[in-house]
Amino acid sequence: MSKKPVLFDLEEEAEAPSVAEAPPVPDPAALATPPSAMEQAVRVAARRPSRLARWFWGLLVAVVGAMASVAAWDFAAGLIARLPVLGWAVTAGLALLLLLALALAMRELAALSRLHRVDALRHQAEAAADLAAARAFTARLEAFYKGREDLSWHQARLAERRSEVMDGDALLLLAEEELLVPLDALALREVEAAARQVATVTALVPMALADILTALVSSMRMIRRVAGIYGGRPGFFSSWRLTRAVLAHLAATGAVAAGDDLLEPVLGGSVLSKLSRRFGEGLVNGALSARVGIAAMEVCRPMPFSPQHRPSVRKAVQRALTGLFSKGE
Repeated sequence: MSKKPVLFDLEEEAEAPSVAEAPPVPDPAALATPPSAMEQAVRVAARRPSRLARWFWGLLVAVVGAMASVAAWDFAAGLIARLPVLGWAVTAGLALLLLLALALAMRELAALSRLHRVDALRHQAEAAADLAAARAFTARLEAFYKGREDLSWHQARLAERRSEVMDGDALLLLAEEELLVPLDALALREVEAAARQVATVTALVPMALADILTALVSSMRMIRRVAGIYGGRPGFFSSWRLTRAVLAHLAATGAVAAGDDLLEPVLGGSVLSKLSRRFGEGLVNGALSARVGIAAMEVCRPMPFSPQHRPSVRKAVQRALTGLFSKGE
């Protein structure tokens, strides 16, 4: 039995994958590099405490508060028995102190409620998939910013133009451009100012802990101001919750990697090679502060950034730090 000849077309070959599309080979040295101190601090601070720790601290605060209340009552009662006029005066002072504590507690609850509204708005914007959901979100966003004089013109412009939009994504983009883009510009100014301050103090102050304290204080103040720009109005406990949320966002996105990867494209390798170690540390700390600020904007904003309006960390670092040094040096 004879077999028929088989024709093989050698020119028809499968398309080979492009070398440019191949994934990069991981660097073993980079994988073996331990995380930086700031990266470890962010991970520790962002870690949620265990339930046992929360029960312990809650019970400790309750017991200490009860002991302080009983001691204050016994002190006022004994003073009234010995010196009635002075005792009643101290009692009135304690009552006033209690009223002030209640007022502060109500203020903290209002601040926490405000942060919950911001989170609810952001989740609603993420889930808006059609025109009806986009209109509902836009109405809630307008109600959230109702009464702000700096956004009155923008709210009027949004009210005029939203009836012309018949697409959900376009309506969300319109709401972002009219209400949030002006606030983004103000928040970016705060971020750049904080990054510049951290870089300057680290570079010029020779104290060992000055850069750490400056970065901590500047970051806390920056987060509070960014939250205030977006309408958060944080108090003491709400500021701590907001800071933990920002640190958790940084740890989740991996944005606390070393900031020197941003500096060479921004400032140029020739400039970095001429800088002293102290000035280099200042620039790296400033870049890290800018990353913290961008993360604070993403957490405090009542709507996720659209791709065309998402702030660039590289540009923020460039605007904040290139004014300190000239590329011509």
